[in-house]
Amino acid sequence: MLVYIFDRTMDGVLTAVFDAYALRQQPEELVGEGDVLPMFCDAEHHVVTADDKAGRVWRGLEKKMSKEALRMLTVAWLSESKELYTPMFHYIYKVFQGTNERDFSDPDILYVTNTARRVAHEQLRMKQFLRFQKAKDGTYLGVVSPDNNVLPLVIDHFQDRFNDQPFLIFDARRKYGYYYTPAADAHHDAPVPKGEVRRGLLRITFEDESSLPFSLEDGRLRDDLLSENDQLFQDLWRTYFKAICIRERMNPRKQLNDMPRRYWKYMTEKQS
Repeated sequence: MLVYIFDRTMDGVLTAVFDAYALRQQPEELVGEGDVLPMFCDAEHHVVTADDKAGRVWRGLEKKMSKEALRMLTVAWLSESKELYTPMFHYIYKVFQGTNERDFSDPDILYVTNTARRVAHEQLRMKQFLRFQKAKDGTYLGVVSPDNNVLPLVIDHFQDRFNDQPFLIFDARRKYGYYYTPAADAHHDAPVPKGEVRRGLLRITFEDESSLPFSLEDGRLRDDLLSENDQLFQDLWRTYFKAICIRERMNPRKQLNDMPRRYWKYMTEKQS
């Protein structure tokens, strides 16, 4: 069994496809660095990620695949699933061999497509379940911990919706977030702190987690930083949530299906 070992990046997958064609060999599995090799591995190739090789493969995909299918590949990759590595590699490899991008009878294409659908579904849930708290300086804080890395997919939605107010959306699981300020959007040529900037957005991380102004466990902002009225609004929201509940029509199974328990700890109405 031939196994390719790569650096767990999308560019690494694209480089692996380039190497497979250059070496005229198709590996049976693509494995991330540090992962346990398959039991019957008798040959391995270490992929050295190269921007030029990855770029050539991507440009080739742009000629062979629709924009929707290309986006589907990038969305699926945000699942961060190890099980996606090999199907993703085979999907791309097969497209260059002439396989239809919508041939769902192919197990690799079906797996990648279903993974993208799962990520897209959680993207929708993040838009529904994200709750904000207002700090004294006027910044709104929202903390989430999604199964998939969906912040890049939802951040434009919140920027469009709250484009007149500063906010920080932070992923507690991956320890990064996006900070938006209207001033940065209006004056995008102005100097900004070091980080990834996109249309007024700054991708941020915190070197010292102990200095975070909020809890990673439940997302709550420190009391001394919380806006004077925000605690009142949170209490009012919890009261409203309880008041509209019709006990005779309670359906816990449906509620868990619509609002999975793993999201509750960051939702105001579910906090005591």
